[in-house]
Amino acid sequence: MQSDSRSLGRGEGTLEELLRERIRATIETIVDEELEAALGAARSQRVGAVRAGYRHGQRTRTLTTSLGATTIAMPRARIDGRRREWHRRVIPRYQRRTERVDEAILGVYLSGTNTRRLRGALVPLLRGAPLSKDAVSRLVGRLREDFAAWAKRDLGEFKIRYLFLDGWYPRVRIGKKRVRVPVLVTLGVCANGQRVVLDLRLAGVESEQAWLDAVRALAARNLGAPALAVVDGNPGLGAALKVQWPKIAIQRCTNHKLWNLLAKAPVHLREELAEDYRRMIYAESRAAVEQARSGFLRKWKLRCKTDRGGSHP
Repeated sequence: MQSDSRSLGRGEGTLEELLRERIRATIETIVDEELEAALGAARSQRVGAVRAGYRHGQRTRTLTTSLGATTIAMPRARIDGRRREWHRRVIPRYQRRTERVDEAILGVYLSGTNTRRLRGALVPLLRGAPLSKDAVSRLVGRLREDFAAWAKRDLGEFKIRYLFLDGWYPRVRIGKKRVRVPVLVTLGVCANGQRVVLDLRLAGVESEQAWLDAVRALAARNLGAPALAVVDGNPGLGAALKVQWPKIAIQRCTNHKLWNLLAKAPVHLREELAEDYRRMIYAESRAAVEQARSGFLRKWKLRCKTDRGGSHP
């Protein structure tokens, strides 16, 4: 038992290698079952009532999974009376990495890491598998195409009732630099309560015109007129919503209100203030909320006196 533990620690027969071997065998079994279904006959079966083709050897394929690179024996076959080469659905042609690995590569790259550092950061995942600049570029290009299609999809089927809109300032890679840019985010709530991310768009500045372009694009994609929009308090956003949907009700986001209040409170009082605020917001009825609000204002006007003005909930 001790010798087995030592061999696992040295690298030969490690847990990852054992799992990778199991993955290889599982993938080969799945591919073989797919081929049998396509051919209508099992391996070495000479005849069959629904035979549609024949095997003709195999080729090796290196596939990088979340446990590293695995070399797999891929069978070859011709179907439709041997006129057409069979292609797998489980592992498409030219696929060299699983989707999970591609997602990890894109996540690290888009966070601002260059290709050389990316390979270093993903060494435990890639385990020696090749990763070229061209491969990363192809991944980014494919993501760009997928995002463009997503950003133009029709929104009519969602039957959106409410909108949540906010500006998000992530640090992203533009060219060779990492900079913070405003991303205008729109989240919708359907009639059945389901939440859907409707739109993400880069903006040079979070202005009324930028938000107007965003809401007009939503309307052009058959969003319909929402009953309510919840916003962060940006005056340009509120104005843009009223231009597009004059009758829409606009509500200030309670989280943003709380953050503003906490910014004006001494550090040692912030936890108590937040608890009082949440108790007020989640009261059981409108009357209970109004009563709690009156008590909240009386208490915190005295405890957080300031010359800078207040932000009343």
